[in-house]
Amino acid sequence: MFGSPRAPGITAIVILVAAIALLVAGGEDDDGGDEGGGRGGAPVVVEVTRVVDGDTVEVSLGGETEDVRYIGVDTPESVAPGQPVECFGKTASRFNARLVDGERVRLVFGDERRDRYGRLLAYVYAGPLFVNAELVRQGYARTLTIEPNTDRAELFARLEQAAGDAGRGLWGSC
Repeated sequence: MFGSPRAPGITAIVILVAAIALLVAGGEDDDGGDEGGGRGGAPVVVEVTRVVDGDTVEVSLGGETEDVRYIGVDTPESVAPGQPVECFGKTASRFNARLVDGERVRLVFGDERRDRYGRLLAYVYAGPLFVNAELVRQGYARTLTIEPNTDRAELFARLEQAAGDAGRGLWGSC
């Protein structure tokens, strides 16, 4: 098969998939957080004490409870006051809980550390798993690009396109 005319195309696909897997895994060389993650400060390891919904958790940080909103992703609403539960909202929330509830996670901050609601903004890693990216890759979240926290926007866009093309998650249900 490697001698066939189709082999270069297959090889290119295998290389592309491997490169995306490395990016999604949040390797030390490309997550941007081990050097401080921009002006947001050094990464921190915290325990997730509660999953609020698909893109927000509560963590214990320095003896205080902090809300953390995942950078670059947006899951359907499941708990917003005055808002109806959106298609796939509860499912996204449950998936997020399976990934991080009760776990120690690493928060890598962007250039802007807090949003207008006072929540910490972070890229979240559970071990080697880049949680923000996994939500998009599996179709539980759409991309949400807000300046200045745009380091991973291109990665998220590629993952969203692939999830949509494959009909994964909300793309096949809503």
